Amino acid sequence: MLLVHTVAELDEALATARAAGLRIGFVPTMGALHAGHLSLVDLATSYSDVIVVSIFVNPKQFGAGEDFDRYPRTLDADCALLEGQADIVFAPSVEEVYPAGQPVTERHAGPVGELFEGQSRPGHFDGMLTVVGRLFEIVRPDIAVFGQKDAQQVFLVEAMVEESFSGLRIIVGDTVREASGLAMSSRNRYLNGEQSDIAEILAITLATVDRLIQDGMEPDTALSIGEELIAGEPETKLDYLALVDPRTFTRVGNGYTGEALLLVAARVGGIRLIDNHRFDI
Repeated sequence: MLLVHTVAELDEALATARAAGLRIGFVPTMGALHAGHLSLVDLATSYSDVIVVSIFVNPKQFGAGEDFDRYPRTLDADCALLEGQADIVFAPSVEEVYPAGQPVTERHAGPVGELFEGQSRPGHFDGMLTVVGRLFEIVRPDIAVFGQKDAQQVFLVEAMVEESFSGLRIIVGDTVREASGLAMSSRNRYLNGEQSDIAEILAITLATVDRLIQDGMEPDTALSIGEELIAGEPETKLDYLALVDPRTFTRVGNGYTGEALLLVAARVGGIRLIDNHRFDI
């Protein structure tokens, strides 16, 4: 496995693969890797010949008061996990991704980017799309793999790719969970043991709302019960629990039929966690 830090080094490392017509797979990450990330890398191997994993904590997607400085940076440990899994790890500096004097396309998420995560974190999705687009320009992959846990991110990336990156295929990997059902996240490491137990309520709520709707309860009523479940947990503050149409990412309610996506975000002990669950109504 090769670790590179500059665009020039990455281009040189990929030159032979490009000349040979090999398919390049790409998994963008912010590091602090866990089994969920590794599952995406493994998935990429099913679709490509050479795997590039980026590790870059993007300042553009952190708002005022968010945890950019606190976000874990564990490059040595990440590389150890990726040994034998990835071919190239691209760990650039901020100056390499956003070079002074070189224009970078600033991308905008539009109305969907102002909903849910975007409402709670203004500007987050503009920053996310800007860096993902920039990384696509640098790596020039044939396929890129993202995790279903970040469902709104996936929706927006797919829309950007359809508009601006013809020929790039997006693959979405299933959410990997702790034994308790808690969706794996780099932020889980900030939870103490008691808070980890409390955080299980997110996955429990998603499953409960699904079951209630499948049993015939109106979605709006089921969502209210889900909100009460989360509100009853100590150290937990619900941000949103919402049912959306995955084709548009807009809210749906009573009378809706078809594929649905249930979204949840909450703070547990001050740590913000998200999860989602896709099912049919």
